[in-house]
Amino acid sequence: MAAGDIALERALPANVDAERLILGAILTDETAFAQVAAVLEPEDFSLEKHRRIFLRMRDLSDRGERIDRVTLANELVRHGQLESVDGVSYLVSLDDGLPRLYNLDGYVRIVKDHAIRRRLIFASQSIIERCYLGREDPEEILVSAEETLLKLGDDRDRNRLANPRQIIEEFQGGIDAFLDPSKRIRGLSTGFVKFDELTGGLHPGELIILAARPSMGKTALALNIAQHVATHPRLRKTVAVFSLEMSKEALLARMVCAAARVNQHHYRAGYLNKDERRRLQMAATELADAPLFIDDTAGVGLMEIAAKLRRLKAEYGLALVVIDYLQLMSGRGRFENRNQEVSFLSRGLKLMAKELDVPMLVLSQLSRAPETRPGDHVPQLSDLRESGSIEQDADLVAFIYREEYYKRDREDLKGQADLIIAKQRNGPIGRVKLAFLQEFTKFENFASDLPETEAD
Repeated sequence: MAAGDIALERALPANVDAERLILGAILTDETAFAQVAAVLEPEDFSLEKHRRIFLRMRDLSDRGERIDRVTLANELVRHGQLESVDGVSYLVSLDDGLPRLYNLDGYVRIVKDHAIRRRLIFASQSIIERCYLGREDPEEILVSAEETLLKLGDDRDRNRLANPRQIIEEFQGGIDAFLDPSKRIRGLSTGFVKFDELTGGLHPGELIILAARPSMGKTALALNIAQHVATHPRLRKTVAVFSLEMSKEALLARMVCAAARVNQHHYRAGYLNKDERRRLQMAATELADAPLFIDDTAGVGLMEIAAKLRRLKAEYGLALVVIDYLQLMSGRGRFENRNQEVSFLSRGLKLMAKELDVPMLVLSQLSRAPETRPGDHVPQLSDLRESGSIEQDADLVAFIYREEYYKRDREDLKGQADLIIAKQRNGPIGRVKLAFLQEFTKFENFASDLPETEAD
């Protein structure tokens, strides 16, 4: 059977009676429109005339005018649509003799469910047609199909508006947790004490940009955070790492050496003593059991990342996503320049963080401006490479700055790094001092920053 014939074999799912009752209920009591419009769109009605009637009702509501037979008929006339909905006689038939409906929510749900079924059918037809045509890569069709179907699932709960009572009731821990800062749920710990104090940790739905010039330690710091979340006994949460620059084997080797505190050069060259081999074995065993997932697909795009993350979250849960790094991602589209493409990517990553309800830690390159700035090489927000929208979309922007990189003769600067919070939408900006162990590519807290129990 041809794809286009599927819908013709059987009637599309619809309940015209429920649609008529809903429209009639609004004409009987115009306050019902808000209740209906919170769930239904004009496209959810199966008949074109019902879509037009509901759309004109929405126009009247938006202007603050009454919704009744007369005003609705006049609005349809204004748009040249009265005859196309079978005239005034059909409007009269919608509410003629109709009592007040006390089960309006039930009828709304029926119409919504049928609308979703129709969209599923249309989406399936499109997928079948694309498969028959064979013009696209199967993986591209699969990713697109998965995104379409998941969006249809999200469409069942369109009501995003909530009053204060609903917000408090749905807040984890109730009103006590909402009002008491000491009881509020904190963000995800990064393992860096002062950074967590300034930010409250990494929060779900936020886009966190970690930027620096090359060789400052962006990847090292991101992996340190990912490893902490995935392996710390009090966390052990699922982390996804997308590496567009390094292979998964190289990333894993970095993490094992950092955890074991083994010199990476010794590891690569094979100059390991017995104690180093033992520590590496212990670190590798710990990481092998951690809920850490690495993808090293080159030039991966937003749709591919989203599809992989949805599957991962459904199977294992998801607490943190790390992407290394933004400028190596592909926009998979036509853009006039690279700035537009990076803007598209940063906006897409922010929306993805909100959709998946996880913190998205994205690494980014900086322009050469810090190198050429006389006297002061400290990064600034204006140094973010290729797009001003990165700063706009991000909830938090942090820079890594190691002064020793520019002043190699200063022994007192060796092993010191600044993590500069240059933007934080929901908190203060500031600097956090960290120790950088270059031979292990590992950042650590200074002992003075740790609580006494951990410092000991």
